[in-house]
Amino acid sequence: MSDLAEQRRGRAGRGGGAARRAERTAVSFETARFIERNVPNLEILNAEALEIIEGNAETILQEIGVAFPDNPAALDRWKAAGADIQGDRVRLPKGLARELVKTAPGSFTQHARNPARNVEIGGRNLVLAPVYGPPFVRDVNGGRRYATMADFEKFVKLTYMSKWLHHSGGTVCEPTDIPVNKRHLDMLLAHMTLSDKPFMGSVTEPSRAQDSVDMAKILFGADFVDQNTVMTSLVNINSPLTFDATMMGALEVYAANNQAAIISPFIVGGAMAPVSVAGTLTQVLAEILAGVSYSQLVRPGAPAIAGAFVTSIDMNSGAPTFGTPEASMITYGTGQLVRRLGLPYRSAGGFCGSKLPDAQAGYESANSLNMGLLAGVNFMLHAAGWLEGGLVASFEKFVMDADQLGALHKIAAGVDVSADAQAMDAIREVGPGGHYLGCAHTQANFKSAFWRSEVLDYKPFETWDEEGARTTEALAAVRVEKLLGQYQPPPMDPGMSEALHGFVAEKKASMPDAFS
Repeated sequence: MSDLAEQRRGRAGRGGGAARRAERTAVSFETARFIERNVPNLEILNAEALEIIEGNAETILQEIGVAFPDNPAALDRWKAAGADIQGDRVRLPKGLARELVKTAPGSFTQHARNPARNVEIGGRNLVLAPVYGPPFVRDVNGGRRYATMADFEKFVKLTYMSKWLHHSGGTVCEPTDIPVNKRHLDMLLAHMTLSDKPFMGSVTEPSRAQDSVDMAKILFGADFVDQNTVMTSLVNINSPLTFDATMMGALEVYAANNQAAIISPFIVGGAMAPVSVAGTLTQVLAEILAGVSYSQLVRPGAPAIAGAFVTSIDMNSGAPTFGTPEASMITYGTGQLVRRLGLPYRSAGGFCGSKLPDAQAGYESANSLNMGLLAGVNFMLHAAGWLEGGLVASFEKFVMDADQLGALHKIAAGVDVSADAQAMDAIREVGPGGHYLGCAHTQANFKSAFWRSEVLDYKPFETWDEEGARTTEALAAVRVEKLLGQYQPPPMDPGMSEALHGFVAEKKASMPDAFS
């Protein structure tokens, strides 16, 4: 047995026999391996454009600088590294950020408690994770309402059972019935016990990031966590050019503990960034360079994912817009810039501004998902369930999106040109004027030849009408209930479950409830 396997095995604790018996009787849910692209990335910037944008980003860092407010420790780190500090403004000598970024790994493994579901983030890979952050949920029965912990748990279960989602995500919705200062504990517990896919930690306050690390140490073992990445976290940059103390405090905790951070400018073109594509790309690159290099000041070699959440703004209403050409160009261009830094890339998702899982949602989400695949994204948050500009997590749209992610897997596989795929025997067998339905090649390959939706309806009109003329949303609602009805939790050692529940109970009892 390898040292790594022995290390993981040593976490079993009490009740190992019961866990093994549970595993033998558990229902198994198939999860596809993370995507390994066999198609080229779409590159929209030529060499001259890349050099202009990179030069301008260095100018921003050197002459304009970035702000690290209310964080004297960060200012001390930057000063020691050679930056010019004036107040909370940090100006970086040309080349400093790029030099620091070099210690961040180009790819890394995020370990799941089920090692078969580990993911490789970086390179030619794409890892898909669900929606993150909405305070509201929607379904066909209850409509739009504030999210609860019960809703959160349902989304974790649906993610666990979704074949095409590789990652459990983080705040899949905000459970507003739990106090703000305690809900991170319940959310982490749900990810750890209701699923065995990899998950994300809390970033809403540095102490909550530390709670995440402490719970991960219970789940994986302290030594394993110190030497391996078991969590990602979403660290948004307060664009333009501001690194607030809360987000940076969380980043400091995760980096110090060798856990990954998605360091991601939050870009709404025309509001948090210039209206031009080139201007936005310049600001995005400057913010990525400053954020990732800061993580390396905390701990050289700490894993980081360079991100970009990208949308534009409707200049009439002020509302964010999704699936637009400008967002696509920024996403493609950022991919090129991040690859030149040698970092994993986060962007894209099932973005839409629609209030319902309707045609608008479908168009915008399809544009956004395909954009992410072609842009070379390595970690795609918000891949399923996003509605109403991220304010709502929709159960029906979740399963619709998760179903469509299967199409991304198929496209990413590229074109098979093996001897069997060339189908010359079939072409000879059928000849002119025949058909392929009964030929040997079709009979041997029909089960796997075409991607098949588990939600969309392809029946003749008469059959569809007789079955109630159901919309796609109605069909998705049926699938939600079917999946939740089939759910069984993955096996967990009873001693480990007891330790996690005990940690959460003790932490909750140590502080009064706070809802702000």
